[in-house]
Amino acid sequence: MSGQLPPQIQNQLAQLQQLQQQGQALVNQKNQIEVLKKETESALKELDGASEDAVVYKNVGEIFLKAERATLLEDLKERKDLLELRLTTVAKQEERIQGRFAQLQEQLKEALGQVPPKGG
Repeated sequence: MSGQLPPQIQNQLAQLQQLQQQGQALVNQKNQIEVLKKETESALKELDGASEDAVVYKNVGEIFLKAERATLLEDLKERKDLLELRLTTVAKQEERIQGRFAQLQEQLKEALGQVPPKGG
């Protein structure tokens, strides 16, 4: 016996590795979204506490433009809502991947239990 795993098990191992990479990418994406959401919430808090006639600016690329406070508040609230939606979506994707990962792990355990030992 050559000691190689059957093609089906090799395929499952490759899928498991791919799922692990996808899961890690989602965790990274989720962390980035959470940071953006916290920054947005902080800006909202500051802007909400500012007086109605406060002079405010919006960062547009490399420059700051004078903006209306009410418009900025609305923009930030929309951004926060969008980020929350994206967080929910990423969390659902992460959950699906974790479920598939666990399922594939179990299949591999069963399949590996059926593989004859090396050197047989």
